[in-house]
Parts: sequence; structure tokens; C-alpha cells
Amino acid sequence: MSPSCNYKNKLAVALVFMIALFCAPGAGSADRPGTPSAMTPSSAMLPQELGAEGQSALRTIIEAGKLPDLRWPDFSDYEQPMQKFYESYGYSLPWVRGMNPTPQAQKVIALLLQADQKGLSSEDYDGPRWSVRLARLKPTAARPSEADALRFDAALTVSLMRYISDLHIGRVNPKHFAFDLDIVAKKYDLSEFVKEHVVEAPDVAGVLTQVEPPYPGYRRTIQALHTYLDLAKKYDGSQLPPIQKTIAPGDSYAGVPQLIRLLGTVGDLPADANLPADGTAYRGALVNAVKHFQQRLGRTPDGRITSQTLADLNVPLPDRVRQMQLTLERWRWLPVSYQKSPIVANIPEFHLRAYDENFEIALQMNVVVGKAYGHDTPVFSDTMEYVVFRPYWSVPYSIAKAEFLPRLARDPDYLAKKGFEVVDSRQDVVTAGTVTSETLEQLQAGKLFIRQTPGPKNSLGLAKFIFPNSYNIYFHDTPEQEFFSKSRRDFSHGCIRLEKPADLAVWVLRNNPGWTMERVRGAMSGTATQQVNLTNPIPVLIVYATVIVTEDGLVHFYDDIYGHDASLQQVLAKGYPYPN
Repeated sequence: MSPSCNYKNKLAVALVFMIALFCAPGAGSADRPGTPSAMTPSSAMLPQELGAEGQSALRTIIEAGKLPDLRWPDFSDYEQPMQKFYESYGYSLPWVRGMNPTPQAQKVIALLLQADQKGLSSEDYDGPRWSVRLARLKPTAARPSEADALRFDAALTVSLMRYISDLHIGRVNPKHFAFDLDIVAKKYDLSEFVKEHVVEAPDVAGVLTQVEPPYPGYRRTIQALHTYLDLAKKYDGSQLPPIQKTIAPGDSYAGVPQLIRLLGTVGDLPADANLPADGTAYRGALVNAVKHFQQRLGRTPDGRITSQTLADLNVPLPDRVRQMQLTLERWRWLPVSYQKSPIVANIPEFHLRAYDENFEIALQMNVVVGKAYGHDTPVFSDTMEYVVFRPYWSVPYSIAKAEFLPRLARDPDYLAKKGFEVVDSRQDVVTAGTVTSETLEQLQAGKLFIRQTPGPKNSLGLAKFIFPNSYNIYFHDTPEQEFFSKSRRDFSHGCIRLEKPADLAVWVLRNNPGWTMERVRGAMSGTATQQVNLTNPIPVLIVYATVIVTEDGLVHFYDDIYGHDASLQQVLAKGYPYPN
């Protein structure tokens, strides 16, 4: 994590003073990245030229892909864009003019120092090192050396390229975690981007703001991060006293004064709540505040302080900040198609949202996802193409082998009793009754298959929603409605069960003429299996975010049920270069 608050404040003051020595105020705004920007040269002076020895030294740094001055010296993954960038300037220094840093260089440094506000770390972009580098080049210093200038320039280019890439597509390629999200199509040509959009930009901050994800949920998370960064500085972080039994409303609890401070700090307890500062009675507004806190964490909001609730309350605020940072990293992995009326299912939240053309929520519901430890629902994006009403369920071989075949060996009539049948590879029925030993052998060999007939008792319920993918994952109805009332809902074999399948069917078929709720209900309660192709296919995203900031500004935290946060944090802790 970053240095202490006092150190950072002193550093920021010093750098702001130094930046003021060099920078004139910027004017105007930048075009969106990817399109030419109208640029006003900051100075009539050209980029600082280097002598033959200086050019050779700069080439050596770039070809080695290492600069010892950097916090993370190995920039081999940026060697090619660095080479292309400096070749385009004839190995002169675009961030230095007259042996002084350009105004744009100063503005870039100011933004790198504020990287924590974006869910990144200023340390990764050499935060503490810039004051020394600037001091070597400031006008009041002895004549700056060419070596100081070229190392400053190279360090700034590497740090900026890292920062732009990290803001735009994240630090780690999601495929490293087997997340099927493609960031390659989103990548910038960094050498061209920096030269065309930043080096001479009148509004550097405006340009770099536009490389960030454009999604409202991302922006809300950034705002919540700012709040929690401040809260983490203010709150002392002391743990609530342990409990011997559940604290129910009306009980006495020695931790009440501390609980009041904590819930007031994070906003669950209203500022105008009239509670004694030294009391121990757990009641009234404080109980309501605990319920609000529990609701934000996806727990049952009963107001009872159980061991789980106490553990949730005792999570340090810096840990909550870290959750937001990890979630922001995953926001940056999302594809551009996310902007086009998508359906998004968030695994740790056990929740699905469908968005309209204005990116407002049109529909949302609870879902059941794959069991942790063995049946994880994968993270990926695809496109929904059709809906099937009254579907068959073709039992995957892994499930058949583990759950059905042992029972069939004991009871040859098991499938008939449960509404299943045996089919061949063409889906022709082999038997819907007693399974012979010969048929069982073919099932065990994977030559025949088990499927469940349509109807209310079918494991897929009365509708399934298909977005063809290599994981064979889809949304579907379920007869097991009782799971939706539970706070933790990871019970499936990987597919996602829907709380309101009819509502989703109406929404996805809204551009198919005639598909009203009445017609959808009729198709679900009819007698025939029916496939309906969507007039307009719909982007589908299965994501993993343990922090969600809703439209009302509430910050919700969820358990890392699959351990993806922990895995990402371990990789990020190793520093650059990250897996790509």
C-alpha cells in the first residue's frame, strides 16, 4: 500500500509547488481517444535533442527493457511501444524542452501522483521518485545533465504507458485467471496514443479521463472509493468486542458505543440518530442501522449480531478499499459490447440485471449460481440468441456418471420414476422405462445419454435462455424456488437459475412481435417444446464483482465465494510486468 498520510501530504505539497514553477494552466478539452486531437504546441521549442552518447544511452535502456530508476525496473513488456515512440522523435526527448520538463510532463506527473483515486497505486508509477527527478531539472538547480534528462523522459514514458494501459484494460490479462474476456481488441497503440493525444495536449487530464471505462457502475465505484479512502483515514480501525452468544435487539452489549461510531462512519446510522454515547443497550435506531449494514452485505437483515455479523463489522476499512480496487480492475476488463443493452449476472452478488438502451436497469432478479469448490460458474461474455420454452434437460455425462448411473445400477426403473429417458446421439428415444444391463453399459461408455422430459418438474423449469458458449452455460427456470429466499445462493452445477424467468423472457423477446407476458406464460404452460430466436441478439456478461455501488449510491460488499479476489491480489502484489 501507499506511504503514510503525513508523508504523502508533504510529498504532494512539494510536488504541487514544483509543478507550479513549470506549468501554465491548460485550456480547452481533448477529443475522445482514438480520434485525432486538436493540439496547441506548449512551446515553440522542439523536443530536447540528445547528443550521440545520449541517444546511445537511451537506446540501451529501451533495448534492455529495464530502468533501475523505476519502482518496477523491468518494462520489457513495453519495449516495443517505447522503441516506436522514441524512434518517431529521432531519439530526442518529448517531455523535456530547454532542459526543463514540459507543462504536459508536469500534468502527467500530477495525475500519476493521484493514481490511488482511480483504484490504482501511485507507487506503481514512481510516486515518491518524481520529486527528486524534478529537482534535478528545475531552473534553480545546477545545469541539468543530459543523463538526468533522458532518464527522466524514459521513466515518464514508461510510467505513463503503464498508467494508460492499466486504466483502460486493467493490469492483468483476465485470461490468466481463465476468465473468457477479450481485452486485446481494446488495446491502444500506446506509442501512437501518447504521441498524438498526450505529449502536446492542452488538457492532459481530460484525455486520460476518457481512457477509463464509460460505464455508470464504474464511475459510481470510483466515487465510493474516494469516500472509503477518506473513511479509512478517519476511523481508528479498532475491533468490536467478541461475543459469547448472539446479541438480539434489547440485549446489552459492551461494544455499543464503538458500534455507534462505526455505523455512523460508514453511513448506516443516520447522523441525527439520538443515541447515548456511553450506553450499552442494543436497541432502536442502532438495530435498524445493523439491519441496513447486513442488507448491504447480502446477509439476512434481521438485526441480530451473530458471529458472522460481527466478523463483517470487524473487516478493516482498508480491506474494503482493497475490495473496491480489485473490482475496478475487473470493470476495466469488460468488453465494449457491454454498452449495448446487456444482461449482466454478477456471481458473488447472486443477482442479474438487464439494461435498456439508456443503460438504465430494465429488469433485475435474484439468481442461483454454481457451487463453490467444484462447480464454479465461469466468467465470460457472449450473446444470447434464442429462448426455449418447455425444454428437455440433457444430463451432462459428468453428472450422469456421478449421480444417475450408481442409482440405475441399484434400480433399473429409477429414470422412469423420475421422468427421465435414454436417448442416442440423434436424440431418438431408446427407452423411457426400465434400463437393461446392456443399456446401462452403453450409458457408462458415453454412447447413450440421459435426458429429462419437459414439464414443471424438469430441472431447467419451463424456460432456458441460450447464449452459445464453450462452457455450455445458460440461464434457466427451476422448480426449486426455495433457494431464492436464501442469502447465499451457490447451489447449481454451474448454470444460472432465474428467479423470474417469465419476466426475462418478455424482456429479451421485446423486439419479437407478439411476445407478451400472456403469450410467454402460455408457451411455458403448453405441451410442446418451442424455440424462439431473438430478433436482436443480446450481449450477456457473467461477471465477478464483490463490490456493487447501486444507483442510490449505496455500497454493497459481497463474499469472495470463489477466491478470485484473493488470486488477483496475489498477482498484483508481485508488481510489473504482470501476466498478459
